[in-house]
Amino acid sequence: MSEWSDVKVVSDDASSVSKYVFSHDDAVVEAVLYRYPDYQTRTVICCSTQSGCPIGCRFCGSGDYFVRSLTTEEIVSQPVRCIEDTGVDPATMGRLQIMFMSMGEPMLNMKALDPAIRELHRRYPNAALLISTSAPRVDYGQVINLSVDVPTVGLQFSVHESTDEARNELIPFKAKLTLEEIASTGTAWFVNTGRKPFFNYCAHDANSTPADADRILALFDPIIWCATVSVICERQEWLPTSNDHQRGLASDFASKLVERGYDTRMFDPAGQDTIGGGCGQLWMTQEWMRSNPDKTIKSIGFGKPKVHTPIRVECAHD
Repeated sequence: MSEWSDVKVVSDDASSVSKYVFSHDDAVVEAVLYRYPDYQTRTVICCSTQSGCPIGCRFCGSGDYFVRSLTTEEIVSQPVRCIEDTGVDPATMGRLQIMFMSMGEPMLNMKALDPAIRELHRRYPNAALLISTSAPRVDYGQVINLSVDVPTVGLQFSVHESTDEARNELIPFKAKLTLEEIASTGTAWFVNTGRKPFFNYCAHDANSTPADADRILALFDPIIWCATVSVICERQEWLPTSNDHQRGLASDFASKLVERGYDTRMFDPAGQDTIGGGCGQLWMTQEWMRSNPDKTIKSIGFGKPKVHTPIRVECAHD
């Protein structure tokens, strides 16, 4: 693409997933392309809105550094390239989903993301366009207006924990909504759009009890909210990622949410063991940042303990 000086593609055909690394001299981003089971039936793309991230999440490979926000053209170019590489006419795809949840905080780059989503909707009117946010403290009126104008926009909040105290340890960015405020913001989005927002929750050993499920229920009304429970991914390339224990935790907690009335789905990201197909597994981005320290800014999370059992995934698909 003309917007990028270099594009590397790494594929795991066995897992039906490919990772794209787009770079300039001054920025790098990653996108992930999935097929279920083929591109004609269902194509899912997770793309970036920033290079690096200022939020500093301790479970993410880009949690230590921020480079810059992307332009509208740089955002649009990622799914365009991925769709071109499928070799399938997007108008004939059974389901096409474009997720803004690979790298960066979308709500901190709405100036570029808003027109990018409108352009992608013009190009691919049948595509589901999902914004996934860690809920920084910004004006959500713009995303509500965008979602009213573009009826294929979805909204997901990365909740991950059932208490603010635990969530603050994972997401050190201070100017973010509390869980109660996330619930209120999602409800306002639901009222204005008529569509249910999602919360994303990755169950680990310390947050998957019945009490955690009850706290979630007290915050997020299942009449309004849908739930995604995700298998954890490791941010470090040399650490093992998926295992039966992690899948069991996610499956068990998903069952707890179903019992409490949620429309719930579980996601186990393909390619997490081989090419880093899960969220936070931004291995190639980490290498770029190590090689270009003069082009990065330390995030608020820099120097804080890294979480080696992270609790977020790159794409939470329905």
